[in-house]
Formats: sequence, C-alpha cells, structure tokens
Amino acid sequence: MQDNRPLWVPSDEAVAKSPIHAFMQRCNADFGLSLSGFEDLHAWSVAERKKFWSTVWDFCGVKGKRGAQVLVDGDSMLGARFFPDATLNFAENLLPGRGEGDAIVFRGEDKVEDRWSWDRLRALVSKLQQAFKAQGIGKGDRIAAMMPNMPETVAAMLAAASIGAIWSSCSPDFGEQGVLDRFGQIGPKLFIACDAYWYSGKLQDVGAKVAAVAKSLGVPTLVVHYAGDAEAVASNTPGASTLEAFIAPYEAGEIEFTQLGFAHPLYILFSSGTTGVPKCIVHSAGGTLLQHLKEQRLHCGLEAGERLFYFTTCGWMMWNWLVSGLASGATLCLFDGSPFAPDGNVLFDYAETEKFVIFGTSAKYIDAVRKGGLTPRQSHDLSSLRLMTSTGSPLSPEGFTFVYEGIKKDVQLASISGGTDIVSCFVLGNPLQPVWRGEIQGPGLGLAVDVWNDDGKPVRGEKGELVCTKAFPSMPVMFWNDPDGAKYRAAYFDRFDDVWCHGDFAEWTEHGGLIIHGRSDATLNPGGVRIGTAEIYNQVEQMEEVAEALCIGQEWDDDVRVILFVRLAAGVTLTEDLVKAIKTRIRTGASPRHVPAKVIAVADIPRTKSGKIVELAVREVVHGRPVKNQEALANPEALRLFSGLEELRS
Repeated sequence: MQDNRPLWVPSDEAVAKSPIHAFMQRCNADFGLSLSGFEDLHAWSVAERKKFWSTVWDFCGVKGKRGAQVLVDGDSMLGARFFPDATLNFAENLLPGRGEGDAIVFRGEDKVEDRWSWDRLRALVSKLQQAFKAQGIGKGDRIAAMMPNMPETVAAMLAAASIGAIWSSCSPDFGEQGVLDRFGQIGPKLFIACDAYWYSGKLQDVGAKVAAVAKSLGVPTLVVHYAGDAEAVASNTPGASTLEAFIAPYEAGEIEFTQLGFAHPLYILFSSGTTGVPKCIVHSAGGTLLQHLKEQRLHCGLEAGERLFYFTTCGWMMWNWLVSGLASGATLCLFDGSPFAPDGNVLFDYAETEKFVIFGTSAKYIDAVRKGGLTPRQSHDLSSLRLMTSTGSPLSPEGFTFVYEGIKKDVQLASISGGTDIVSCFVLGNPLQPVWRGEIQGPGLGLAVDVWNDDGKPVRGEKGELVCTKAFPSMPVMFWNDPDGAKYRAAYFDRFDDVWCHGDFAEWTEHGGLIIHGRSDATLNPGGVRIGTAEIYNQVEQMEEVAEALCIGQEWDDDVRVILFVRLAAGVTLTEDLVKAIKTRIRTGASPRHVPAKVIAVADIPRTKSGKIVELAVREVVHGRPVKNQEALANPEALRLFSGLEELRS
C-alpha cells in the first residue's frame, strides 16, 4: 500500500446518503450557505456555534424544550453557557423505541447470550425508577455501580437519569480500594453490584468485595445476578437486596421523565488516577446528549436500527458513549469479558452474527489481532460493517494497514481521540473525507481544535499541544468536591489563558488530519527536543519479537535519556543482536533522536483497567518516587518489575 494514496475514499453514493451530507444541505438551505465539504462545514460550525448547535438539536430530534437562547457568554470558555433556558431528560431521549425490536443484544464471552426488546428495556427502567423513588433517591443524588457491561446496567443508568439522579460506574475487576477511591468521594445513596463475572472463561467471585465496599460506603446495596449467586451475595452484604426483590413490588408502566436544565449533572466520570486520587469529572445531561448525537449521527453516520458495538467496560467513557447510541434508535451490541475468550475470533463471530455496522475497539486490540495471525477478512462475513473505530491510544500506521489488509478492504477506519474529560472526541472520523495511513481524519464539528507551540502560537507541520480555543457543550460542569473550581481550572486552563489544553502531543497533517504522538506529560525531552512516545511504539511494536513496549525519560547527567522497556513475544530472549535490531528500526523509522539509551526486557507492562499503559507511573518507580494510586491499575504488581533495576544505574 503506497503512503501517497488514501486507504479509503468514500463513494459519491455513500456521501449522498450520509446523515452528515443531509445535515450540510439543511444548513445551506436554512442559512443561505454553499457549504460543499467537511472543511467548509467545520469552519462554519466553529464560526457560527449558535446556528450549528441549534441545528444539531433540531436535526437529531432532541426531545425537550430548546428555549430562546443557544449560547451565552460564548467568548469565555469557563463562563460560556449552552442552551441556558432549555429543559430535557436524558433518559427520555435514549428511549425512543417501543415494541419487540432489539434495543440491546448481549454476549458475556461464550457463557451468556441475551436479547432485550425496547419493551423489555422500558419495563425494567420503569420498575427501577419506582424503586429508586421509594428509596428516597431523587434529583442530584448519586447512584454508584460496579457492574459488567450488561443490559441491566444500561437500564439502571436510564432509571437514574429519568429522575435526575447522577450516575457513576466502574467495572467489577477494580480492587476494593480502587472502587472506594472513586465512589467514596461522591457519597452515593445506592450501590449497585453484580454477584460475579466471567473473564477468560473463569468465574470471578466478587462477593467479599461487594460486602466490603458496601460496608465502607454505608449505603443500601443492590445485587444484580450475572454469573454467580445473587441471593448469597445479598445475604452476606448488610443492607443489600437482589434486583428481583428490589423491583418485586412494582408493575411496569409509563416512565416519568423529570424535565431538567441542559447543564443538570448526568454522569460522574473518573480520571485514571495513576498519579493520585482520581478526579471526579461531572458531565451534563444536555452537553453529553448533544455531543454524542453529533458524533454518532454526523461523524459516524449512525441510523435507526443499525447495530452499534464498542468493546468497553463500564469503567471507561466509551461505555457512556456507546449507550447514547440508543438515542438514534440503534441497537446496542454489548460484550463483557475478554475479547480473546474462548479465542481471538469471538468479537468477529459476534460481528458476523449480529451484522455490526459500527465496530469500535482499541488500538491495542487491533494490534493483538494482527500479532495473533488472524485475518477476519478471510474468515468472516463482515459485509454489513461500514465503520471501524479505534481509540485508547494512537493507532500505528501499520495498524491502519492491517485493518484494510486483514479485516475489511472497504471499511471506513476512524481513529478517534478525546477522553473522559469531555466524554467524547476532539478529533475523529467523518464519512466525507478519505482515510490516510496513520492519520485521524479531522476535528469534531463545532470544536475549535488546534495545535499550539509552547508560546501559544498555532503551528502546522510541527508537533505541539492539542488545544480547543472556544467553548463547547460537553465541557465538564465541574469537578466534584472542587467548590471554587481550582482543580478544574488547573487541569485544563493553567497552560494557556482561557484555552483548553488537553494534554495530547499532536500534529496537523498535510491532508488536514491529525496525528496524536502521545500524552504531553509522557513526552520525552532528550537534549531539549520533545519526542512523542507513540513515535517509538509505532516502530518497535511492529517487530514480531516485541509483544508490547513502554518508553520513559530517565533523568540522567543533567539531561533526560530515553529508556525503552519491552515485553517480548513468547520464547524470545533479549540478545545483543535484538537490541541492535530494535535500535536500528527506531533510528531508520523515526530518527536518531528517538533511539533509546537502554533497551530492557520486562515480564509485564502495567496498564489501566481500560488497557492504557502507564508511562508516568513507571517513570515514578524508576526514579524511586511513590506511585500514589496503584488501585487504578489492572496489574499493579507489574510496577515492581521496574524498581531498582541495575541496568539503569549506569
């Protein structure tokens, strides 16, 4: 595949049928415009945010009263208010369907299969709403859930949102302290947990953890049956009941949707917390809904009845993004467990059976499929698949190539990037432009995304900070327990005055796309030159001998030297020849400045629950500094592998 040719180009027919094209034509008609492509549309959406966001509201059919004002104090990022007169209910917008059609399809590895109609989903939401009210839960109260990615979790969130309660969730693989580090900060009125879950074909018991967390939180607990004995877990947990007992007194009826302000809190999401106690990021109902509708309808082309899948847990913001697909009338395809249980074909089997239209996953998963020697393009019928999205970390150029050579030739591949901070994307795909190898297609509509240098000047053709210079609806409402907003301002606005600095090291491309080179706080500075870690990973992780890599800068001799840790493939030893081959690959594929001073083999690499490697935590360990919140990690024991290494003393 030649780098000077796009990997995918939308057909004229596909463009003409896309919702974003219809949206553009509507804008042209309503406002007397002559927008003719994505770049035109994006420029207008940023210049005319009032017209753009009000058209998104109307085009996507938001249920609620919009009010007269669209944007107040729009010139101030921290002071701006979108739709200050509007009222709506998030859950009402996510329950457009009725009848026996599929609202949710569920797979729990190869252990559990289920299918929920819109009527079945609405019935459970109705019963849970009544039960929550009977518990005295109402507007502004928090409900915390340690749950698998299963239909009951979606129903509980919708019931919470229907009455104006605030939802917060994590996955059941979090340790006890990790759960308390999150939920202990927000004072929930109810704790929801599963009885057990499956991972890699093994039953994972959480009964003792549920009891311990419930005791520490000191609130009633709701135990949902999944893979274990819900009655036994409930009986061993003070103040607990099973889901069946909790909703038994209530009959399913019409759901009451409390109408709330656009900025009313909907979700509390948590930062990864690998360098301290997780930040509690509060997102609004209106901002989340409008931003997700824009991304899913316009950027992803999602239509009613289509199958939407994202491989995620309830501890990652992609779960919150996924469930919003209901608002477009899509069918959610949920999966819980390991994507390699019973083998690496399980998600592609699911995609073939359910006819996924959108398949969302992580860059690490795509790389694992490639390294596993799988070729779904040959083994599976993926004819329904229109869009594949990738996030969690930058997708390497080789990952792009593999999707087209190994998964599907005529699919749109959208590498996307944003995060928990905005519960959405700053940069992502769109159906109107080509896909170029290694590049994110472009910025999100309505988002004034740019790349700035250290002096706060926009740059092209060089790396810098990813910023957003104008306010947008899905900015956090606040951080919990941050009454004067100091933590919030410090997180995003300390670097540049009244400009959101996201913490990504980024670069515009000649095609108007973007490349994310890694997190800014993990960039390397040998000799004072900033290097993105992703540039090194893109080279070394393509070598069959290397399963995974992690790179840090070690303070050394009044400078910083690059240290590369590698987890090798099974049966491979780090010989002098392999070290030389790794360095040569990095020198020729990236630059001499990227070549590490040391290459060190390790048995494992620490990562968060959502699969992101934790360069900062490893950097702290290497320098003998404590890592404050190891509960945020999926494998905290791996940190010990980086402590006191003899190789780093010379």
